[in-house]
Amino acid sequence: MKILLRSLPCLLAVVSLRASPIEATFIGVNGTEAFGYYVGHYYGKLDQQSVVFDCVDFANDVHFGQQWAVNLSPIGSQADLTNTRYGEKLSALQLYREAAWLTQQYALNPTTAYGDIHATIWQLFDTYAPMPSSGYWLSQAEANYSTGNYDNFFVVTNVGPVKPTGQVQEFLTVLNPTMSVYPRLAVTPAVSSAVVATPEPRFVGIAALGVVCLLAARSRRRGT
Repeated sequence: MKILLRSLPCLLAVVSLRASPIEATFIGVNGTEAFGYYVGHYYGKLDQQSVVFDCVDFANDVHFGQQWAVNLSPIGSQADLTNTRYGEKLSALQLYREAAWLTQQYALNPTTAYGDIHATIWQLFDTYAPMPSSGYWLSQAEANYSTGNYDNFFVVTNVGPVKPTGQVQEFLTVLNPTMSVYPRLAVTPAVSSAVVATPEPRFVGIAALGVVCLLAARSRRRGT
């Protein structure tokens, strides 16, 4: 017996992350310098909640105390790079995850390594950024990024239209799911399938033949 699938609305299907701009504030840096720039973790706030910012964007600037509206874009299992600055790059999700993996290496290494780590992050997205002293951290990121869990990593990007330059630097940040700024799953209508049985054509034919035979038998009885 064949099955006909009839579409019906389902009210509890989770399909996307709720996106709404929030206010970011740039607070400061950790003080380590390399190539004439501050490198390593930066610090800021998202809607007045303290966060760590890791800069991935060498082509733009940010200033102490600056405030601006941002979107948060996930790079984990619910990845969505629509609002990011580099989302259209080839293998963009891999690049953001490599950058996220590299930001985790600051805590595992002395500050003397921060310059090469940060330069490697910048180079992922901008070849005009400072060059690290070697390709060590790039090879490490390429070999190990796939082992990471990035569900709590988000790209912090100024509200669009997003342009290559002339705007605020883009960052990565890690958010605790208990934070009020943590993007929540949005519930929107979806489509589920209700199963409706339909008879096979051969059964329809058999039934029709039976009706014909019954009518013929009745006609024969009336004629006798």
